[in-house]
Amino acid sequence: MGRGKLRIYLGAAPGVGKTYAMLSEAHRRVERGTDCVVAFVEHHNRPRTEVMLHGLEQLPRRELEYRGSLFTEMDVDAVLGRAPAVALVDELAHTNVPGSRNAKRWQDVEELLAAGIDVVSTVNIQHLESLGDVVESITGVRQRETVPDEVVRRADQIELVDMSPQALRRRMAHGNIYKSDKVDAALSNYFRPGNLTALRELALLWVADRVDEYLTEYRTDHRVSKIWGSRERIVVGLTGGPEGRTLIRRAARLAEKGAGGEVMAVYIARSDGLTSASPKELAVQRTLVEDLGGTFHHVVGDDIPASLLDFARGVNATQIVLGSSRRKTWQYMFGPGVGATVARESGSDLDVHIVTHDEVAKGRGLPVARGARLGRSRIIWGWIVGVGGPVILALLLNTVDLGLANDMLLFLTVTVAAALLGGLYPALASAAFGSLLLNYYYTPPLHRLTIADPKNIVAIAIFVGVAVSVASVVDLAARRTHQAARLRAESEILSFLAGSVLRGETSLEALLERVRETFGMESVALLERESDVDPWTCAGSVGPRPLVERPEDADVDMPVGDHMALALSGRVLPASDRRVLAAFAAQAAVVLDRQRLQHEADQAKELAEGNRIRTALLAAVSHDLRTPLAGIKAAVSSLRSDDVAWSEEDQAELLAGIEDGADRLDHLVGNLLDMSRLQTGTVTPLIREIDLDEVVPMALGGVPEDSVELEIPESLPMVAVDAGLLERAVANLVENAVKYSPADELVLVSASAMADRVEMRVVDRGPGVPDEAKDRIFAPFQRYGDAPRGAGVGLGLAVARGFAEAMGGTLNAEDTPGGGLTMVLTLRAVDSRPDLTTAAPAAERQAS
Repeated sequence: MGRGKLRIYLGAAPGVGKTYAMLSEAHRRVERGTDCVVAFVEHHNRPRTEVMLHGLEQLPRRELEYRGSLFTEMDVDAVLGRAPAVALVDELAHTNVPGSRNAKRWQDVEELLAAGIDVVSTVNIQHLESLGDVVESITGVRQRETVPDEVVRRADQIELVDMSPQALRRRMAHGNIYKSDKVDAALSNYFRPGNLTALRELALLWVADRVDEYLTEYRTDHRVSKIWGSRERIVVGLTGGPEGRTLIRRAARLAEKGAGGEVMAVYIARSDGLTSASPKELAVQRTLVEDLGGTFHHVVGDDIPASLLDFARGVNATQIVLGSSRRKTWQYMFGPGVGATVARESGSDLDVHIVTHDEVAKGRGLPVARGARLGRSRIIWGWIVGVGGPVILALLLNTVDLGLANDMLLFLTVTVAAALLGGLYPALASAAFGSLLLNYYYTPPLHRLTIADPKNIVAIAIFVGVAVSVASVVDLAARRTHQAARLRAESEILSFLAGSVLRGETSLEALLERVRETFGMESVALLERESDVDPWTCAGSVGPRPLVERPEDADVDMPVGDHMALALSGRVLPASDRRVLAAFAAQAAVVLDRQRLQHEADQAKELAEGNRIRTALLAAVSHDLRTPLAGIKAAVSSLRSDDVAWSEEDQAELLAGIEDGADRLDHLVGNLLDMSRLQTGTVTPLIREIDLDEVVPMALGGVPEDSVELEIPESLPMVAVDAGLLERAVANLVENAVKYSPADELVLVSASAMADRVEMRVVDRGPGVPDEAKDRIFAPFQRYGDAPRGAGVGLGLAVARGFAEAMGGTLNAEDTPGGGLTMVLTLRAVDSRPDLTTAAPAAERQAS
């Protein structure tokens, strides 16, 4: 049985109609005869959504009890047992109640897909993990229920359920999303037009990027080279000169004029030495383009115009931005230049912008020189001059008598010209052909291939020797120039590679992508195996259809040690490129080792932290828990003793001691268990909307009744918290304050609302804590001052801060005016933001 297909309805905010669209699709499939069931759909008492459930088979839910309340979750076993063709699963990012089969609903969906069941689900854009910080900056709300982007990207179909902010607000005002008592608060906070517009833009851009990935994959699979102008992509050709900053800014302005515009700056390292780029200037331009939201690319190419056009077509660009040439007028004799060539060969699918700048016609860093290779056209001209030049010269010299010496100098000039143009072989051909013509036409006896005067033999020999020497020098210079230019291109790439190491770029995928771009490959994969007989495994890959089986089957196989290899597919590289490729391969191996070492270091750090906690726990158990146990043991032994007749007052005192010791034990064990849960990450808050005055009084049970003064106004907004965790945190704060506060001073517990937050302050008049120690008092097993061992194990404040952060709040210490310490507990208010409870596994869920 194959894997099931996943279809996702994506929305920008609650209420846009995701669930309604999903149920409509289910009805269409049922009408077509498809076996479709409702695995889990929450209608949130919305009449139109509830009506859509009629006529659909709904599977029973699984009931779970958590903290004294009963919740329902999707029954994965029931869905697998029913084995429908299609299952509807609402709210993909939902967090399951503790005790469920999986922690997240998307993990439940993965099980259904693995069983061959097609799944239709819903998710809001704010629940994508990569967009959490962006959504928080827009709405002020940190989404705690998230789904990995890759889960959504792997979906076979993603359908955007869109609605304008105005229409959504009208739907909210009509009571179609939230209850009437929450409508005003929602419209004035989370559902503000600005928030909805920004979230809508996020959703549209994310879906557009996903569509673009599909398009790129399709073009690659079908080898489509023609540009499809589906969106504006602007390629900026950089030379490393100072005009690059002007070009980048100009391209950014062009991109802003079109929706979804993208800027890609590319520097092509020429192997023919025609440009000399400043590494410092390139670094500045790289930073500039990245600050403007673009990307920087470094490519090697022998032919600058062709490489630039190939890159542009490869990324499906629509425009190319180039600068006006910096060459002086006389330098145009060497060719029309990159800009003119690109404009001529771009075709009708690419627009080329030539941008003026301050460096126009001021000269290039180096004069134009043909260095790397002579080029086909140059070699052809060399042969034309080498062979045709002597013939034309002989015809001209037959009409005028200049003497043998001048004739030889003119033939030598033609040979030198052939050497300068075409190199060694055209020059040798010119020397041989010219010597024959000199012998035949101008050396006595004329019109015969013999020489009567020995002096003429010496002259012709010198002519041939000079011609061959000049040709050899020109050819050697061309080779040396080629080598120098090649080494310079390699040094630029290696310099970039070293810079990436210094910048701390440790992503293996990013490095492999750089290899693919630099050498113009379709895909790159890093393969490894344990031994010579083990199969190869893929440690990382980029590009479509990477080779992940055997490196020998790739177009280029670069070994890295004995059991690792870099496999490149796309074309065969020349031997001269393998030296740079070897550096990339070695760096890839280093990056992979670094990632694994970092992972091992993180694990070792976790183990060390766990060992530290365990050691501290053992120390606490060995002493702090033994003291109350010893007191209880002594009191019980005294009461059971037959040797002493205890009075009622003595018995009451002993029983009170037993009760006090038991309370201390209960408090210590509770803090130890809470700290263990925080350290192991098993604290899962059940976020609900509650009033502070429902929880805070319950947290004061462990302190004397006349030691605390409460000031909690009834007008405070509700807060999104876990009632149990909040009660535990407040109890620890109050107990700590009472412990250090003077006996005649009351501890003040007050609360106030500030914007979308509620601040609760626990104020004591004790000795206070200096500023440098305010953070240390929240560390586990820390006790400030000379607190005796019996005062606790130093976990109360650490547990309180851990619980506060688990609920999305903060806990900090401040000085009390006039002396003392104030603990400030900040919580999220939810009366004004009715959809902030998405962090709760089974609290009020968003519907569509």
